[in-house]
Amino acid sequence: MSEPDLPWRHATATGVGSYPGVDPEETLRIVLGELPELPHLPELPDRGPGADMIGRAAALLVDLAVRVEPSGWRFSDRPGRDTRRALDHLARDLDVLEELAGGHDGPFKIQVTGPWTLASGIELRHGDRALKDPGAVRDLVASLAEGVAGHVADVRRRLPRARILLQLDEPALPAVLAGGVPTASGFSRLPAVEEPVAEDGLRQVIGAVGDAAFPIVHCCARRVPYGLLRAAGAAAISVDLKMVPERDDDALGEAIDAGVGLLLGVVPATDTALPSLEATAAPVRELWRRLGFPAPQLARQVVITPACGLAGATPRYVRAALARCRDTALMLYEAAE
Repeated sequence: MSEPDLPWRHATATGVGSYPGVDPEETLRIVLGELPELPHLPELPDRGPGADMIGRAAALLVDLAVRVEPSGWRFSDRPGRDTRRALDHLARDLDVLEELAGGHDGPFKIQVTGPWTLASGIELRHGDRALKDPGAVRDLVASLAEGVAGHVADVRRRLPRARILLQLDEPALPAVLAGGVPTASGFSRLPAVEEPVAEDGLRQVIGAVGDAAFPIVHCCARRVPYGLLRAAGAAAISVDLKMVPERDDDALGEAIDAGVGLLLGVVPATDTALPSLEATAAPVRELWRRLGFPAPQLARQVVITPACGLAGATPRYVRAALARCRDTALMLYEAAE
């Protein structure tokens, strides 16, 4: 296999998305300091509605308005204060990004909730989840595709020397495919979405961005649909290593053999006593051994991350977790040399 065309260097680590706290400047400084090879735009859900993953992505929708109800986000007739608050959070984050990282000349990652997780998290005006209505889903996908393309263009203007990586967060996608998403009442489940339909929705969002960003799909649930993600255009896949059973080896191996990048979550996302560096790296080595790929390829094709977002961690643990990701990536690289 030829050398894969990936935007990061050997021995790279990055974060997944979310962090504790409410100060975007302080958090971005931590990210830039701890993850210099592949920093990313932090998300701070502690700021409240509009800073959460659903509200943040919903604010990007074009010609579709949302508002907050006691049950969560719901489509509305016109933009209101909830949409304005979400847009204000995002604008503040991007202003801080331009101020602190405007001269960044390497890869830089941003995250947006993907169409299927978004359709699972927004309600129709009468209360059912948008996922229930194929017409509403089609509108949402088209709107999100346009909004994400505009968002990527805005980030590129603020980071003119950077290579932008777009991560679509799809933790709900396996449940969407399996018919496991609960109805609004919680008493039943919505019908499964067929794989070709799910693939097409993702492809529309990825395709709208085109060459403006390197596409990644993050899914920290079990039963990651590797083949679907590849077919939809994902050039890299981000997973929680603990959620990767041996039965996924064939599909995962095919993705790696095709040159797809792999972001592996190996460091716990909430406060814990971290194991030794060797113990942190061991599951990555075991996976690579099972798959049968050469060790030097691991350091080039794999990026080390926390298992998921760090919003539930303490600030002190955040620094330790990011440092552990960075040290693990370096250790795996040096061991392969």
